[in-house]
Amino acid sequence: MRNTLVLNASYEPLTTVSLQRAVVLVLQDKAVVEHAHPLRMVRGTGVAVPVPRVIRLQRYVRVPFRQRAPWSRRGVLVRDQHLCAYCGRRATTVDHLQPRSRGGADSWMNTVAACAEDNQRKADRTPEQAGMRLLRTPFEPTPEATLMLALGLRGSELTELAAWLPAAA
Repeated sequence: MRNTLVLNASYEPLTTVSLQRAVVLVLQDKAVVEHAHPLRMVRGTGVAVPVPRVIRLQRYVRVPFRQRAPWSRRGVLVRDQHLCAYCGRRATTVDHLQPRSRGGADSWMNTVAACAEDNQRKADRTPEQAGMRLLRTPFEPTPEATLMLALGLRGSELTELAAWLPAAA
């Protein structure tokens, strides 16, 4: 099941949460369902909630302005669509282009998604030293792009939720 988009009380996109967390927020009256899946319901003892695709918080949450998306391992995997930067297979780890042991930082430009085999093969070397070529160049996503990637929307899903998402993304 895809993540649920969370809007601030002002309808500004904030983040994504799991289906379970979204249902808990709705049941605790901390959020309301703005857009639900048309055919699916979450049922419990004496309660039925439509599967939320978009929820809106009841109270406004002040968010400091963020020009940069914070780096995270999960963010790198999502940015690279869980595809290895060296071979294109499914990636499960994050590789540092400049190894941390040699002063490499945890940053968007120094990390790529990698499969375990390629990560071990590269070991404590740069891609050039290991004779490995990157299939795509790392980049720093915008906060809006990070939100879009976290939602993992494709085709009709993107069209369905377009009204709730930032126009710049």
